[in-house]
Amino acid sequence: MMKKITGWIPLAIVAAGIAGGYYAWTQYSEAGLPVGIASGNGRIEATEIDVSAKTAGRISEILVQEGDFVQPGDVLARMDTVQLEAQRRQAEATLKQAVIGIDTANSTVTQRVAERESAAATVAQREAVLDGAQRKLARSEQLASSNVTTQQVLDDDRSDAESARAAVAAAKAELAASEAAISAAKAQVVHQEAAVEAARASVASIEADINDSTLKAVRPGRVQYRVAEPGEVLAAGGRVLNLVDLSDVYMTFFLPTAEAGRVAIGTEVRIVLDAAPQFSIPATVTFVADVAQFTPKTVETEEEREKLMFRIKARIPQALLEKYIHQVKTGLPGMAYVKLDANAAWPAKLPGVVQ
Repeated sequence: MMKKITGWIPLAIVAAGIAGGYYAWTQYSEAGLPVGIASGNGRIEATEIDVSAKTAGRISEILVQEGDFVQPGDVLARMDTVQLEAQRRQAEATLKQAVIGIDTANSTVTQRVAERESAAATVAQREAVLDGAQRKLARSEQLASSNVTTQQVLDDDRSDAESARAAVAAAKAELAASEAAISAAKAQVVHQEAAVEAARASVASIEADINDSTLKAVRPGRVQYRVAEPGEVLAAGGRVLNLVDLSDVYMTFFLPTAEAGRVAIGTEVRIVLDAAPQFSIPATVTFVADVAQFTPKTVETEEEREKLMFRIKARIPQALLEKYIHQVKTGLPGMAYVKLDANAAWPAKLPGVVQ
């Protein structure tokens, strides 16, 4: 009996080993990861910003060196503004002329109004003369019918009435011309006001170009390259500096189809860099490619579909970046571990999370 029991012991050990191996296989992948956790190689990257000249000009000075850290509002470089300053003075002179033109046009309007009033008074006077001449003519006609007055007097009164009527017509024409002159003068005022606005806009535009000639940082970052040097003449949009935006740092890595299909936006990620294996950096998935990066010429079988790799982007929290901004470097390689199952536990081998 003891011999039989002793014979079963090796079998039991083998069975236990098989069971343990199966358990380990179900809990860890080929990379030694628990079920629900995937990993991929990647590098730390960041958004790059080109600091460029808005308008063509010569670089006056560059105030930063490659590797310098900058904060929003820091002056990075200045462009020469001598020509812009001259253009601004010219635009300001044009503005002054336009303002004076408004005063002149308003004075013309006042003059034309006075002329209209004079013309209107002349019309009233001529109409009064015409009324008197017509009354006198009417009396002369009545007297002439009774042979009380001579034909000569009647003819003279008729001539006076016609002259008075013509004088009224001339006065009314002068009044109409005065009113037309007023309209023209008012139109000139509007024209001068538009000229003033155009001159002001020109001054504002040149001042904006002068302000833009002082190149400033818009985000916290580090100077990566000095693309140009002081004294160089750049075209509009010419690059002066290249910055790495340290407020937007992420790792890009790749996962095969079966794993990438289970990654959702907002999924937790842990990043372990080769340069700092003692730390685990928290991150969040912010992008999952909808097009495979490595695609065979034909995708017909399940095995071939598994060869497809999708790009994943995991972004590091901005608060953490701000805390360790002087330690942040792009291009560092490492591993990204991502939860395919929200309830999965992180591998015990992962180092502590950076706080």
